[in-house]
Amino acid sequence: MAIREILLPLVSYPLAVEDAAIKKSVSVAAHLEAQITAVSFDVDVRSRDRPLFPTNGLTLETPEQKQSLLSADHMMAVFDTAARACGVGFHKTITRCVREEFPSYLAYCARTFDISLVPVRPFDALHEKVLEELIFQSGRPLLIFSAEMADRLPNSFDHAAIAWDHSQQVTRAVADAMWLLQSVKTVRVFTATDNETPAERESGEALIRHLAAHGIKAQFEIIPKGTASTGKIFEAYVKNHAIDLLVIGAYRHSRLREFFLPGATYTVVGQPPCWVLMSH
Repeated sequence: MAIREILLPLVSYPLAVEDAAIKKSVSVAAHLEAQITAVSFDVDVRSRDRPLFPTNGLTLETPEQKQSLLSADHMMAVFDTAARACGVGFHKTITRCVREEFPSYLAYCARTFDISLVPVRPFDALHEKVLEELIFQSGRPLLIFSAEMADRLPNSFDHAAIAWDHSQQVTRAVADAMWLLQSVKTVRVFTATDNETPAERESGEALIRHLAAHGIKAQFEIIPKGTASTGKIFEAYVKNHAIDLLVIGAYRHSRLREFFLPGATYTVVGQPPCWVLMSH
């Protein structure tokens, strides 16, 4: 599946997305030869905070609303300039909504895009909610990256890895990533376990055969898990093999369990070690 339309969510309040992350997103859209649509918001406080005194029909601008609109306008200006410089087809929109409703609005929008390209702030509540809604409610894949690492990330993908556990979630992610995997230079498939079983090796080898049927040459390995968390194992694997793109399944366990006992999704979402494509 070729990517033609990308959704770029831009949180404007309380912390706006950095300029470097916006420019990096546009550069990736240019690499993929896709159109990109940026969506941000300015805070609608009237539905939550009714004035305690008559306003004679005047709209009172709060500091929260003013700051969110200033940030949204700035991000859109950066986006516009970057898109024109790269020659990328683009659209932009700023919607007015209660801050807590923005994630649901994005999930609704994302259903008619091929993929959402999401800059992530480390363990930020609103960014986490945006990701959660996009994962569970959009029905579309996500390509996420660390906003803080934007300047260090490549604009293209040369070396990919698939964190394989034969789950429904990662199976969907591999299918969604196929268009990218066909254009990278190397693909690695790995399973992290301390108790290798014949079924795990057969599963990995079956995926290698499936990828080969799509013209993708890949290698499979089983790596020791040890005492490290799965998320930390992913980070180490990315670093050790200079991985540009990591393909994972999102939230194999319940969201409640991930919150109390942080699993791979929670760790990777909080601090993506590279470009990460995930599906649920």
